[in-house]
Amino acid sequence: MKAVILAAGKGERLGSLTEQIPKPMIEISGRPVLEHNIVMCRKNGIKDILINLHHLPQIIKTYFGDGEDWGVNISYSFEPQLLGTAGTVNKLYDDLSGMPFYVIYGDNYFGSDFDLLDLRRCHERKMSEFTIVLSHLEDISQSGVAEVTDNGRITGFVEKPIDVENNDSWINAGMYLVEPIILNEIAGGYSDFGNDVIPLLIKSNRNVYGYKMNNDVLPIDTPELLAKHVID
Repeated sequence: MKAVILAAGKGERLGSLTEQIPKPMIEISGRPVLEHNIVMCRKNGIKDILINLHHLPQIIKTYFGDGEDWGVNISYSFEPQLLGTAGTVNKLYDDLSGMPFYVIYGDNYFGSDFDLLDLRRCHERKMSEFTIVLSHLEDISQSGVAEVTDNGRITGFVEKPIDVENNDSWINAGMYLVEPIILNEIAGGYSDFGNDVIPLLIKSNRNVYGYKMNNDVLPIDTPELLAKHVID
């Protein structure tokens, strides 16, 4: 299996910090978030990794090279214009059409010990076409909360809900396991999973399931979040 790690974003909400380095190269626990995600893939036997690039691409390419030092094979896809999270995957159609693949947001810290193989087992058991990793979140004021049935099927997302029953607030963590048939549902050009593809799949009654992760995903979208999560 392959993994697509999304690393093209500019990280504009981090201000001057990302003027000098790509957002996925910000360090948590002494090494870049992107490196943590590459190590996570290797630990789970995912050796073929595709990374999309746009902002300061040479920094990432110089640091990781072909991935040999991390025990993986890395190839890069440069985007002169950002294609969005799903548009990136559509561009890689020929590389991804043969088997299920992971999509990982390269600027989210999942922890190097996250079990991608258990995610795959859940995906296969549910006969899912598109599995979304879900993270529990106490403060949902800025998030869309997944509506999940008892068997794990996702029926929608409620944006910034006022109340969530039993505080059962699970959000999109920024990782998917995708069947290649879903590639046919992604339009050409700019396309976003959260805004475009996932709502379409749910509306079309495709098999979209959630996988609830045990640990929390750590986003670094703002200086406040970064200060909360960075560990020297």
